[in-house]
Amino acid sequence: MTQPTHLRRAFDLAAHGVPVLPLRAGKVPFGNCPDCADNACGGRPNMKTPGPCGCPQPCHGWAAATTDPHVLTSPPWASAWRKAAAVAYHPGGAGVTVVDLDNPAAVDWARATLPTTRTVATTRGEHWIYQGAMRSVNGVRDGVDIKSTMSYARWLGSGIGAMTALPDAVRSLAAKGPSTAHRAPQTVTVAARGGQGECPHRTPAYLDRGLAMAEQCITEARSAVHATVYRTFLAVLSTHGRCGCLTDAHVTRLFTAAQAKGESARHCTDAWTNALTTLGL
Repeated sequence: MTQPTHLRRAFDLAAHGVPVLPLRAGKVPFGNCPDCADNACGGRPNMKTPGPCGCPQPCHGWAAATTDPHVLTSPPWASAWRKAAAVAYHPGGAGVTVVDLDNPAAVDWARATLPTTRTVATTRGEHWIYQGAMRSVNGVRDGVDIKSTMSYARWLGSGIGAMTALPDAVRSLAAKGPSTAHRAPQTVTVAARGGQGECPHRTPAYLDRGLAMAEQCITEARSAVHATVYRTFLAVLSTHGRCGCLTDAHVTRLFTAAQAKGESARHCTDAWTNALTTLGL
Protein backbone atom coordinates (compact mmCIF):
# COMPACT_ATOMS: atom_id res chain seq x y z
CA MET A 1 0.00 0.00 0.00
CA THR A 2 1.29 3.47 -0.85
CA GLN A 3 2.55 5.35 2.20
CA PRO A 4 0.97 8.72 3.02
CA THR A 5 3.05 11.64 1.72
CA HIS A 6 3.73 12.97 5.21
CA LEU A 7 4.93 9.56 6.40
CA ARG A 8 7.35 9.28 3.48
CA ARG A 9 8.74 12.68 4.42
CA ALA A 10 8.97 11.63 8.07
CA PHE A 11 10.94 8.50 7.15
CA ASP A 12 13.36 10.57 5.11
CA LEU A 13 13.93 13.06 7.92
CA ALA A 14 14.26 10.33 10.55
CA ALA A 15 16.87 8.57 8.42
CA HIS A 16 18.91 11.77 8.58
CA GLY A 17 18.67 11.97 12.37
CA VAL A 18 15.82 14.47 12.58
CA PRO A 19 13.21 13.51 15.25
CA VAL A 20 9.74 13.89 13.72
CA LEU A 21 6.06 13.76 14.69
CA PRO A 22 2.73 14.18 12.86
CA LEU A 23 0.65 17.34 13.18
CA ARG A 24 -3.10 17.61 13.03
CA ALA A 25 -4.86 20.60 11.49
CA GLY A 26 -3.98 23.75 13.36
CA LYS A 27 -0.38 22.59 13.95
CA VAL A 28 -1.44 20.44 16.93
CA PRO A 29 0.47 17.17 17.57
CA PHE A 30 -1.01 13.73 17.99
CA GLY A 31 -0.19 11.65 21.06
CA ASN A 32 2.13 8.76 20.25
CA CYS A 33 0.74 6.12 22.58
CA PRO A 34 -2.73 4.45 22.53
CA ASP A 35 -3.83 6.07 25.79
CA CYS A 36 -3.16 9.53 24.40
CA ALA A 37 -4.56 9.16 20.89
CA ASP A 38 -6.83 12.11 20.09
CA ASN A 39 -5.88 13.60 23.48
CA ALA A 40 -7.97 10.93 25.24
CA CYS A 41 -5.82 11.22 28.36
CA GLY A 42 -6.83 14.84 28.90
CA GLY A 43 -3.41 16.29 28.24
CA ARG A 44 -2.90 20.01 27.87
CA PRO A 45 -5.01 21.29 24.97
CA ASN A 46 -2.19 22.51 22.73
CA MET A 47 -0.15 19.33 23.36
CA LYS A 48 3.07 21.36 23.22
CA THR A 49 4.30 19.99 26.53
CA PRO A 50 3.85 16.57 28.13
CA GLY A 51 0.36 16.20 29.57
CA PRO A 52 -0.76 14.56 32.81
CA CYS A 53 -1.08 11.08 31.38
CA GLY A 54 0.09 7.84 32.94
CA CYS A 55 2.55 6.95 30.20
CA PRO A 56 6.01 5.67 31.13
CA GLN A 57 7.56 8.61 29.26
CA PRO A 58 6.30 12.01 28.08
CA CYS A 59 4.52 11.37 24.81
CA HIS A 60 3.12 14.70 23.72
CA GLY A 61 4.44 17.43 21.46
CA TRP A 62 8.21 17.70 21.20
CA ALA A 63 8.65 14.74 23.58
CA ALA A 64 6.91 12.49 21.04
CA ALA A 65 9.38 13.24 18.26
CA THR A 66 11.31 10.15 17.17
CA THR A 67 13.70 8.77 14.58
CA ASP A 68 12.54 5.18 15.23
CA PRO A 69 10.82 3.74 12.12
CA HIS A 70 8.97 1.23 14.29
CA VAL A 71 7.37 4.01 16.36
CA LEU A 72 6.48 5.92 13.21
CA THR A 73 4.45 3.00 11.88
CA SER A 74 3.00 1.61 15.12
CA PRO A 75 -0.42 2.48 16.58
CA PRO A 76 -1.66 5.10 17.01
CA TRP A 77 0.73 6.85 14.64
CA ALA A 78 0.06 4.37 11.83
CA SER A 79 -3.36 5.97 11.47
CA ALA A 80 -2.21 9.42 12.55
CA TRP A 81 -0.07 9.81 9.45
CA ARG A 82 -3.11 9.17 7.26
CA LYS A 83 -4.88 12.05 8.99
CA ALA A 84 -1.84 14.31 9.41
CA ALA A 85 -1.91 17.82 8.02
CA ALA A 86 1.86 18.33 8.26
CA VAL A 87 5.15 16.99 9.61
CA ALA A 88 6.83 18.59 12.61
CA TYR A 89 10.28 18.03 14.08
CA HIS A 90 12.14 18.64 17.34
CA PRO A 91 14.89 21.17 16.47
CA GLY A 92 16.85 20.60 19.67
CA GLY A 93 16.84 16.86 19.09
CA ALA A 94 18.30 17.49 15.65
CA GLY A 95 20.96 19.79 17.11
CA VAL A 96 19.58 22.98 15.58
CA THR A 97 17.79 26.16 16.64
CA VAL A 98 14.98 27.80 14.67
CA VAL A 99 14.47 31.54 14.91
CA ASP A 100 10.81 31.84 13.90
CA LEU A 101 10.19 35.22 12.28
CA ASP A 102 6.44 35.65 12.12
CA ASN A 103 5.99 38.83 10.11
CA PRO A 104 7.85 41.04 7.58
CA ALA A 105 9.05 43.43 10.28
CA ALA A 106 10.65 40.54 12.18
CA VAL A 107 12.36 39.37 8.99
CA ASP A 108 13.72 42.86 8.38
CA TRP A 109 15.02 42.97 11.95
CA ALA A 110 16.78 39.62 11.54
CA ARG A 111 18.42 40.67 8.28
CA ALA A 112 19.79 43.77 9.99
CA THR A 113 20.78 42.07 13.25
CA LEU A 114 21.57 38.36 12.96
CA PRO A 115 24.27 36.47 11.03
CA THR A 116 22.99 34.97 7.79
CA THR A 117 22.17 31.28 7.86
CA ARG A 118 19.84 28.77 6.20
CA THR A 119 16.36 30.22 5.71
CA VAL A 120 12.99 28.59 5.08
CA ALA A 121 9.98 30.54 3.87
CA THR A 122 6.81 30.30 6.00
CA THR A 123 3.27 31.49 5.36
CA ARG A 124 3.90 34.73 7.24
CA GLY A 125 7.66 35.13 7.43
CA GLU A 126 10.78 32.95 7.63
CA HIS A 127 12.56 30.34 9.75
CA TRP A 128 16.26 31.03 10.26
CA ILE A 129 18.02 27.80 11.19
CA TYR A 130 21.32 27.72 13.07
CA GLN A 131 23.56 24.77 13.97
CA GLY A 132 23.44 24.23 17.72
CA ALA A 133 20.76 23.73 20.38
CA MET A 134 19.60 26.01 23.17
CA ARG A 135 16.51 26.58 25.29
CA SER A 136 13.31 27.62 23.55
CA VAL A 137 11.71 30.97 24.27
CA ASN A 138 8.57 32.50 22.75
CA GLY A 139 8.11 36.21 22.25
CA VAL A 140 11.71 37.34 22.66
CA ARG A 141 10.61 40.36 20.64
CA ASP A 142 7.60 41.19 18.49
CA GLY A 143 7.05 38.36 16.01
CA VAL A 144 10.17 36.40 17.06
CA ASP A 145 10.17 32.99 18.77
CA ILE A 146 13.12 30.68 19.40
CA LYS A 147 12.43 26.97 18.92
CA SER A 148 15.03 24.39 19.90
CA THR A 149 14.93 22.08 22.95
CA MET A 150 11.52 21.21 24.42
CA SER A 151 9.75 22.62 21.37
CA TYR A 152 8.67 21.59 17.90
CA ALA A 153 8.54 23.33 14.54
CA ARG A 154 6.66 22.54 11.36
CA TRP A 155 8.83 21.07 8.62
CA LEU A 156 8.58 23.42 5.65
CA GLY A 157 11.49 22.20 3.55
CA SER A 158 15.25 22.13 3.74
CA GLY A 159 15.59 25.83 2.99
CA ILE A 160 18.29 27.74 1.17
CA GLY A 161 21.77 28.85 2.17
CA ALA A 162 24.45 27.37 4.39
CA MET A 163 23.65 26.71 8.03
CA THR A 164 25.93 28.67 10.37
CA ALA A 165 26.80 28.18 14.03
CA LEU A 166 24.33 29.40 16.62
CA PRO A 167 25.46 32.98 17.39
CA ASP A 168 25.64 34.76 20.71
CA ALA A 169 23.13 37.27 19.33
CA VAL A 170 20.46 34.56 19.44
CA ARG A 171 21.54 33.12 22.79
CA SER A 172 21.35 36.58 24.33
CA LEU A 173 17.74 36.91 23.20
CA ALA A 174 16.87 33.80 25.20
CA ALA A 175 18.59 35.21 28.28
CA LYS A 176 16.05 38.02 28.22
CA GLY A 177 13.06 35.80 27.41
CA PRO A 178 10.16 34.91 29.71
CA SER A 179 10.34 31.15 29.31
CA THR A 180 11.50 28.86 32.13
CA ALA A 181 12.45 26.05 29.73
CA HIS A 182 16.06 24.88 29.85
CA ARG A 183 18.37 23.57 27.22
CA ALA A 184 20.59 20.65 28.05
CA PRO A 185 23.30 20.77 29.02
CA GLN A 186 23.47 24.27 30.48
CA THR A 187 23.88 26.24 33.64
CA VAL A 188 20.78 25.80 35.79
CA THR A 189 19.77 29.28 36.87
CA VAL A 190 16.90 28.64 39.27
CA ALA A 191 17.26 30.83 42.35
CA ALA A 192 18.38 29.32 45.68
CA ARG A 193 15.52 28.41 47.99
CA GLY A 194 14.61 30.71 50.81
CA GLY A 195 17.01 33.50 49.93
CA GLN A 196 19.12 32.78 53.00
CA GLY A 197 22.44 33.90 51.59
CA GLU A 198 24.90 31.77 49.64
CA CYS A 199 23.68 28.29 48.92
CA PRO A 200 25.69 25.60 50.79
CA HIS A 201 25.86 23.55 47.60
CA ARG A 202 28.37 26.07 46.32
CA THR A 203 30.94 24.57 48.68
CA PRO A 204 33.24 22.87 46.16
CA ALA A 205 33.75 19.73 48.26
CA TYR A 206 29.99 19.18 48.67
CA LEU A 207 29.19 19.54 45.01
CA ASP A 208 32.26 17.63 43.82
CA ARG A 209 31.46 14.73 46.13
CA GLY A 210 27.92 14.56 44.80
CA LEU A 211 29.11 14.61 41.19
CA ALA A 212 31.76 11.99 41.90
CA MET A 213 29.09 9.69 43.40
CA ALA A 214 26.90 10.26 40.34
CA GLU A 215 29.76 9.45 37.96
CA GLN A 216 30.54 6.31 39.96
CA CYS A 217 26.90 5.21 39.83
CA ILE A 218 26.86 5.51 36.05
CA THR A 219 30.28 3.92 35.60
CA GLU A 220 29.41 0.89 37.72
CA ALA A 221 26.11 0.17 35.95
CA ARG A 222 26.13 -3.37 34.56
CA SER A 223 22.64 -3.30 33.04
CA ALA A 224 19.76 -0.88 32.37
CA VAL A 225 22.25 1.85 31.51
CA HIS A 226 19.56 4.12 30.03
CA ALA A 227 17.52 3.95 33.20
CA THR A 228 20.57 4.39 35.41
CA VAL A 229 21.66 7.50 33.55
CA TYR A 230 18.19 9.01 33.80
CA ARG A 231 17.84 8.23 37.53
CA THR A 232 21.29 9.65 38.21
CA PHE A 233 20.56 12.86 36.31
CA LEU A 234 17.27 13.12 38.20
CA ALA A 235 19.04 12.69 41.55
CA VAL A 236 21.65 15.34 40.75
CA LEU A 237 19.03 17.83 39.60
CA SER A 238 16.77 17.16 42.58
CA THR A 239 19.65 18.12 44.88
CA HIS A 240 21.45 20.82 42.92
CA GLY A 241 19.04 21.92 40.20
CA ARG A 242 17.18 24.63 42.08
CA CYS A 243 20.03 26.67 43.48
CA GLY A 244 22.09 27.71 40.47
CA CYS A 245 25.12 25.59 41.35
CA LEU A 246 25.40 23.43 38.25
CA THR A 247 27.51 24.71 35.38
CA ASP A 248 28.23 23.46 31.89
CA ALA A 249 31.44 21.89 33.24
CA HIS A 250 29.49 19.89 35.83
CA VAL A 251 26.96 18.66 33.29
CA THR A 252 29.76 17.75 30.89
CA ARG A 253 31.24 15.48 33.58
CA LEU A 254 27.96 13.58 33.81
CA PHE A 255 27.53 13.38 30.05
CA THR A 256 31.11 12.13 29.67
CA ALA A 257 30.51 9.33 32.17
CA ALA A 258 27.30 8.32 30.39
CA GLN A 259 28.92 8.35 26.96
CA ALA A 260 31.74 6.18 28.29
CA LYS A 261 29.06 3.57 29.01
CA GLY A 262 27.85 3.74 25.41
CA GLU A 263 25.16 6.43 25.64
CA SER A 264 24.96 8.77 22.66
CA ALA A 265 25.06 12.54 23.05
CA ARG A 266 21.40 12.65 22.09
CA HIS A 267 20.45 10.03 24.69
CA CYS A 268 22.23 12.14 27.31
CA THR A 269 20.42 15.27 26.21
CA ASP A 270 17.04 13.50 26.21
CA ALA A 271 17.64 12.05 29.69
CA TRP A 272 18.69 15.45 31.04
CA THR A 273 15.71 17.21 29.46
CA ASN A 274 13.27 14.59 30.75
CA ALA A 275 14.73 14.94 34.26
CA LEU A 276 14.27 18.70 34.11
CA THR A 277 10.69 18.22 32.97
CA THR A 278 9.93 15.70 35.73
CA LEU A 279 11.19 18.13 38.38
CA GLY A 280 9.43 21.12 36.86
CA LEU A 281 12.67 22.96 36.16
